[in-house]
Amino acid sequence: MPDTLYMVVERFKNRDAAAVYRRFRDCGRMAPEGLRYVSSWVDEGLELCYQLMETHDRKLLEEWMSRWADLVDFRGAGRHHVTGSRRANRAPAAVRPEPSSGPLTSRPGDAPRLPTPG
Repeated sequence: MPDTLYMVVERFKNRDAAAVYRRFRDCGRMAPEGLRYVSSWVDEGLELCYQLMETHDRKLLEEWMSRWADLVDFRGAGRHHVTGSRRANRAPAAVRPEPSSGPLTSRPGDAPRLPTPG
């Protein structure tokens, strides 16, 4: 079975990012074998973390989330199967979005690379 890419949105419980980063420093990502961290971003208020994780087995993603459930709320945030823009660009033109020139267009270097919890 091929690997699937997931966008995981985490909400730090009690807005306590320090507790999450403390555990990450002490225990690492705590991901089971077969679940791979790809990249992540944290909002400016340190309330939300957006992580890309990859696995061939969604149960591994669920196991990893359960290890962080005391500090991170995944229920209100979610996890979503995503695809890269290269694959989306191969979609038929009728279903592809128009390229954006607005402020949400991202370029390399737009988002700072921050250490991530979870």
